[in-house]
Amino acid sequence: MAIRQISVRTLGELLDHCTPAEPDPRTGRRRDTGVYRGAFDAARPLLTSLDRLGGVDPPRTKTQLEANVLRNFVRYARPHVDQATPAGDWDNLVMAQHYGAPTRLLDWSYSPLVAAHFATRDVRRRGDYTPAVWRLDWQRLHDCFGFPHLALLTQELERLLGGDRPMTPWRLFDDGADRPFACLVEPPSLDARIVVQAATFTLCSDKTRSFDAFLAEHGLEDALTAFVFEPDETTRVRDQLDMVGFDERRLFPDLEGVGAALRRYYG
Repeated sequence: MAIRQISVRTLGELLDHCTPAEPDPRTGRRRDTGVYRGAFDAARPLLTSLDRLGGVDPPRTKTQLEANVLRNFVRYARPHVDQATPAGDWDNLVMAQHYGAPTRLLDWSYSPLVAAHFATRDVRRRGDYTPAVWRLDWQRLHDCFGFPHLALLTQELERLLGGDRPMTPWRLFDDGADRPFACLVEPPSLDARIVVQAATFTLCSDKTRSFDAFLAEHGLEDALTAFVFEPDETTRVRDQLDMVGFDERRLFPDLEGVGAALRRYYG
């Protein structure tokens, strides 16, 4: 079964596709349960930053360095974190991903508009690329791999991912998982960016293939949908995002975000 692609021309169309056709029978609300990821090219596989370490032609050339990356992040991050509340191993992995270190985590957002921002922020340099917003039905993953219909907190991962003994990142790196899995991880509110971007992450047991290929291997292609922006309409979508306040100044609430917003808007 091929991953479904839907062509969209405006933010309104994107939101219409993301809005359930019928209200939830229990709540009466039309709230989507998916998570979203912006991509500058719909044709590219869903690669983690660890997959891209060393380049993508081919990808995954340096995944064996995973433990070294996290070990050194923990080592060098120590002066910059609150020593009174030391982070656990899974929190360290989330923190490493959030601050740009290569990990097997993949970034998502609960907001399709946040994802649309990341898909279109470099719209002037797109060339032949086709921006898209990926939607993941993460509850399909949890059904498949035996997890509850809740995004997993970092303090729950050792118990839920482990078998006879707790699953730490180090055990996952060295020994692999007892069984294949993919799940949604709810990050702690490390800073304002995670909060305003409604950020979340997927964690996968497999680092030998892209996330979409892993899902296909387990018959979960229907858990993914790609909302592809028509090339002639991408700049309109970008302008609509700016009009509704989904830009760098709001999504990166610091001086770097202000500078980035001005650089793109006037560039």
